[in-house]
Amino acid sequence: MASSQLILAARDLTRNHTRTLISLSAIAFGVIALLLAGGFIEWIFWAIREAAIQTGLGHVQISRPGFRDAGFADPSGFLLRDGSAELVVVRGAPNVEAVGERLLLSGLVSSGETTLAFAGDAVDPIAEKTLSKVLQVDGENLDAIDRNGVLLGRGLAKALGVSRGDKVSFIVSLPGGGINAIEGRLRGTFSTQVKAYDDSAIRMPITLARDLLRVKGSHLWVIGLTSTERTDETIAYLRERLPADGFELKSWFDLSDFYQKSVTLLSRQLDLVTLLIGVIIVLGISNTLTMSVLERTGEIGTIMAMGTPPRRVLQLFVVQGFLLGVIGGIIGLGIGFAVASIISHVGIPMPPPPGRDTGYSAEIMLTARLAFWGAVVAVVPATLASLYPAWKAARLPIVDALRHNR
Repeated sequence: MASSQLILAARDLTRNHTRTLISLSAIAFGVIALLLAGGFIEWIFWAIREAAIQTGLGHVQISRPGFRDAGFADPSGFLLRDGSAELVVVRGAPNVEAVGERLLLSGLVSSGETTLAFAGDAVDPIAEKTLSKVLQVDGENLDAIDRNGVLLGRGLAKALGVSRGDKVSFIVSLPGGGINAIEGRLRGTFSTQVKAYDDSAIRMPITLARDLLRVKGSHLWVIGLTSTERTDETIAYLRERLPADGFELKSWFDLSDFYQKSVTLLSRQLDLVTLLIGVIIVLGISNTLTMSVLERTGEIGTIMAMGTPPRRVLQLFVVQGFLLGVIGGIIGLGIGFAVASIISHVGIPMPPPPGRDTGYSAEIMLTARLAFWGAVVAVVPATLASLYPAWKAARLPIVDALRHNR
C-alpha cells in the first residue's frame, strides 16, 4: 500500500516538470541558505571559543571561593598553595594536557621618565606553551630559564617606547603594606587582538612575580584539556575530589561572557532565518499542490467514483509534499556541502571586529546537527504545506469533480 502511494505520488510529480522543478529549487535553495548561514555562525562560535581558550583562558580555572569577587582587594588572602596534594590531583585528572599556576598582579611599570599602570599575569612559561599556544608574540616568548624576561602588551610597549632587550622596572604594593620594585628585561611583545587589554597588559614568569610580591602560591590553576568537549567531564571528576569549601571551578563557558552573548544573539538570528525559509517553502509547495488539485479535479472525481476513499486521496497529496521535501532536501544538502567546502577552502576575508586590530579569514563549519535541521526544514514544511491541498482534494464532491473538465 505504502509503496503504491509513493509510486503514484512520484508519477504525479513528473506530469508538470516545470512546476515540480520550481518547487524543488525553492526547497533546495532554502536548505543551501540555511547550511551556509548556519555553518558560518557555527564557525564563528568555534573561533570565538577556541581563541579565548588558547590565548590563556584555558578550559577550566580553579581558585579559592570568592576570589573573583573579593580577591583583587585582598590578593594574599586567596592564594592556592604551590605543591599541594590537590594540585597533584588536578595534574593527574583524565584529559588534562597542561596545568599552569597563575598569579595576578597590578602596579606601575616604568622606562626612563615614562611610568604607566599595568595589570598582568604571572605564569608558568612551560605550561603556557600549551595554554597560550595561539597568543601572538613578537620576539621571544617567556622562558623558565630567563627568570627576569618579561612580555609587554603591544600597546603598552609602544606607549613606554621600549623594544626587545630594553630594561623595565615594576613597582607594586605589598600585601602587608609598603612597596617593592624589581627590574625585568623585555623579551618581546604580545597581542590578544583586544586593544584595550594590550594597552596595559604584561606577562612575566611566576617566579619573578613571587619575588616582586613576596608571596608563595598562586591565585589560579589554569587547566588545558586534550579536547574542549571533555570540559564538563573533567569538572565533574575534579568536583568529586576537591573540597567545595576550598576550591571553586569555572569552565571556559562560565568565564567567557562575550561568547555567551554572541551565541544568544546569533542563534536568535539563525532561528529567524530558519523560520523565514520554512514559510517560503510552505507557501511555494502549497501553491504547487493547489494547482495540481485544480488541474486534476476530474481525475480525482473519477478515482473516488471507482471506490477510492477520501483518506487515500488525502494521503496521495501528502505523500507528494513529503517526496518534494525529501528530494529537495537531498539536493540542497548535497549542493550546500559542496559549496561550503569550496568557500572554506578559499576563505572569507573578514574585517577586524570591534575592539580588535586585525582581520581574519572565516570558514563554513557544517555539523551533523546543522545537516539534521536542514533536512527537517526541507521535509516538515513541505509536508505541512500539502495538508490543505490534500484536505481540499479529499472533500471534493464526486459529481462536481466529474463535471469539472466538461
